[in-house]
Amino acid sequence: MNAIGIPALAVENVSVELGGRLVLTTTDLAVDRGELVGLIGPNGAGKTTLLRTILGLLRPAAGHVTVDGKTARPGRTPVGYVPQRHEFVWEFPISVANVVASGLTGRLGLLRRPGEAEWEAVADALDRVRMTDLADRPVGQLSGGQRQRVLVARALALRPSLLLLDEPFTGLDMPTQELLSELFTDLAHEGRAVVMTTHDLASALYTCDRIALLNRTVIATGIPARLAADPALWMATFGVGPGSALLRILKAV
Repeated sequence: MNAIGIPALAVENVSVELGGRLVLTTTDLAVDRGELVGLIGPNGAGKTTLLRTILGLLRPAAGHVTVDGKTARPGRTPVGYVPQRHEFVWEFPISVANVVASGLTGRLGLLRRPGEAEWEAVADALDRVRMTDLADRPVGQLSGGQRQRVLVARALALRPSLLLLDEPFTGLDMPTQELLSELFTDLAHEGRAVVMTTHDLASALYTCDRIALLNRTVIATGIPARLAADPALWMATFGVGPGSALLRILKAV
């Protein structure tokens, strides 16, 4: 929470309807500054929908979302968002630095060019993901791990109080996963709130301060050790039986 006790993120009684179908229903989640929270659930559980609702890109059918006590407004609220890599057009002829600077467009507007302060933020963000030496390289020439680091830098250029990560480790090699995992932990320790959707259960259980189990609503939240010790919660979230390999994974970690 901030100095006056307001959480960095508050999702309260939120329901979201897409195409006439409820994707999220009566969903509650609060995240404080300094926390790294893993959002875990099966495909189609509404994880990405929840992130887009937090961003203000989707309007809830019920309930409301606040960031630092204020309603989220696209481009105006200090929220950094790292989408899944396939959502970005990597063939576009643009440099790494300009991709990172594009994350500031919502704040600057389409007609205003980045100034000295914005380029300083871009440089700082590239340094955090260890991409400074590739700032002038066309993004089409990057590897998958490098592309993911560019998307993280683009979100960090906003210097956000809340960072949302949608499956940030998918398809990455182990060194890149470790680099980003360490970065996300550091960002939380620096006082940001970090929310990460992931299918990497072992990594989430080891690195996250809290886990939120989601399947169209938040079924449970808690510290990883407590949730891992309660197989009934995971069975309810993933719709699996007591003999599931998922539960064996939980016991192993």
